[in-house]
Amino acid sequence: MSDEEFQTGDSGAADTYPIQAGALKKGMHCVIKNRPCKIIDYTTSKTGKHGHAKANIVAIDIFTDKKLEEICPTSHNMFAPNVTREEFSFIDIDDEGQLCLQNNDGDMIEHLNINGSPKDVQDLLKKKHAAGDDMQISVLRAMGEEMVVAIKNATN
Repeated sequence: MSDEEFQTGDSGAADTYPIQAGALKKGMHCVIKNRPCKIIDYTTSKTGKHGHAKANIVAIDIFTDKKLEEICPTSHNMFAPNVTREEFSFIDIDDEGQLCLQNNDGDMIEHLNINGSPKDVQDLLKKKHAAGDDMQISVLRAMGEEMVVAIKNATN
């Protein structure tokens, strides 16, 4: 085996973990074409003359909303992304859409930009910011990418 067959990472958690294609179900996450996806349709075909049942997976990229499809023998391994969702307190936003957020430990997060988020999330943030509302921002992370996915009023 060569070193190219293994994924390496730094001292944090891995971006993905292996999962058998036959163990996947609708609503779970998987990696298709190197993108983190949520499965919207999963069907299996019967064992053919070559001996493997096939999983037909239709999924939506969790960051771009693009539809992706994969056909894989159910006995083979695929990868599933480690997906996390974290809440932050909204502090400010600049003219270019750069956010200033604060986590529960009091650390400031200033690398996120709202412009990569869905249009309805962007509009809601700008509306609530103009009104002076206190907000909680939900950030979705997977495979080195992150995006603001939800905004709600802060509870004290």
